[in-house]
Amino acid sequence: MNQNRILQPTTIVIFGATGDLAKRKLFPAFYNLYIDGRMPKGFNIVALGRAENTDELFRNYIKENLESFSRKKVTSEDWAGFQAHITYFQHQLDEESSYQNLQQKLQDFDAVYGIRANRLFYLSIGPNFISTISNHIKTTALASDPKKDRIIIEKPFGHNKQSAIELNSLLAKTFEEEQIYRIDHYLGKETVQNILAFRFGNSIFEPLWKHKYIESVQITVAEEVGVETRGAFYEQTGALRDMIQNHLLQILCMVAMEPPASLQSGEIRDRKVDVLKSIRRISPDQVDHYAVRGQYGKSTINGVDVKGYRQENGIAGDSNTETFAAIKFYLDNERWKDVPFYVRTGKKMKEKHSYITIQFKPLPHSTFSDSPHLLSANRLIINIQPMMDIRLQFMTKKPGLTLDLKPAEMIFDNFACQEDTPEAYETLLQDALLGDLTLFMRSDQVEEAWDVVTTIQEAWENNKDLSFPNYKAGSWGPEDVNALVERQGHNWV
Repeated sequence: MNQNRILQPTTIVIFGATGDLAKRKLFPAFYNLYIDGRMPKGFNIVALGRAENTDELFRNYIKENLESFSRKKVTSEDWAGFQAHITYFQHQLDEESSYQNLQQKLQDFDAVYGIRANRLFYLSIGPNFISTISNHIKTTALASDPKKDRIIIEKPFGHNKQSAIELNSLLAKTFEEEQIYRIDHYLGKETVQNILAFRFGNSIFEPLWKHKYIESVQITVAEEVGVETRGAFYEQTGALRDMIQNHLLQILCMVAMEPPASLQSGEIRDRKVDVLKSIRRISPDQVDHYAVRGQYGKSTINGVDVKGYRQENGIAGDSNTETFAAIKFYLDNERWKDVPFYVRTGKKMKEKHSYITIQFKPLPHSTFSDSPHLLSANRLIINIQPMMDIRLQFMTKKPGLTLDLKPAEMIFDNFACQEDTPEAYETLLQDALLGDLTLFMRSDQVEEAWDVVTTIQEAWENNKDLSFPNYKAGSWGPEDVNALVERQGHNWV
């Protein structure tokens, strides 16, 4: 988030450079940053892979992927400049000699830079390899300078609280906390970042951001797609761990946090941890009251037969894995006393739509209470994707001779301001290059987030849901999810 620092020469090392994330997100992000002039003047990307390859063949592979996944057009001039910074390096994750050879390669780049450059290690690999890589980096002193060397870790960061604690302890043996960048790409999305500016940059809204004026908060991340080719991974994960424990709880923190004293990364991350600690823990006997799970079944969408989750590749025929999860949270602090926070996420939903809804309380008494027209509640809707806008809904007079009311909206449309908006990974990678930790998770954030969902996770793992599948592909989830909000007199927006 801090764009005022000067980027120092940096060598970027990508573990898993031939994988899906690297080709779809990482290389396109670095390429777009390069075109925008936001990469260091001196940089090299070292792409690690197990197979034999040449720089030329690997660069051609990257170019083909850029033409499919880059938001900016790949021109011959831009590509000629960018590809010169890419080096393929054959590497075996479990061989000490590979890391010693890598150390020599990085020192060769330092000689060209004329200084010991910053080093950014990106672990685009499965979590089971983190221990091996971290230990080898330590023994070969690849990241020996806490001020210059950083490591980016992809989610999932552990599979429960205990494993997250163990992983944090493991990384702490090699890296200082300020060197570890635990990435959650949702925090790099433009509209999510805009929550900070919207809340704390306007005197209009911050005084209203409390239980006295807000009735409820809803956070929805709905996906149209199913598990696609990720069946084996998803079967061991589910919606609770894949989405709520990280993405949705991080968005909740952005909405609910107290005003930070400054925009320093430590201050903002402190306020987020405060939110996670304030979330009321759900007791095991109350899980069914506060949480709803679902699994999509077969359906017909637009005349096309769609498979259910249990018919997807790599999925057990009696799978107990949830593809939908919704939870009602309460925050035990003064600002959010008795305000329910509803979060929901699911696959094979009716549409792809991620958004936040702030529902304001109705007036205790309205001048228009005798009007034959119902008054719509005031709402603030923050659309994250695919739309990127902020909408304030309110009542206004309908043009004409009578005093009739109608709902209206004021809209800030991000695309209207800038059509070519940077991707989330571009924002996060630039912050990592700058050494700005604001949008990355700290160890205590990760552990607290796991603690929030622990009882739900254990209850769902230990008790098979006999109703699965309980919602049709292409719907808004199981029927029970409506009761979750209707008990409070609310409806899903």
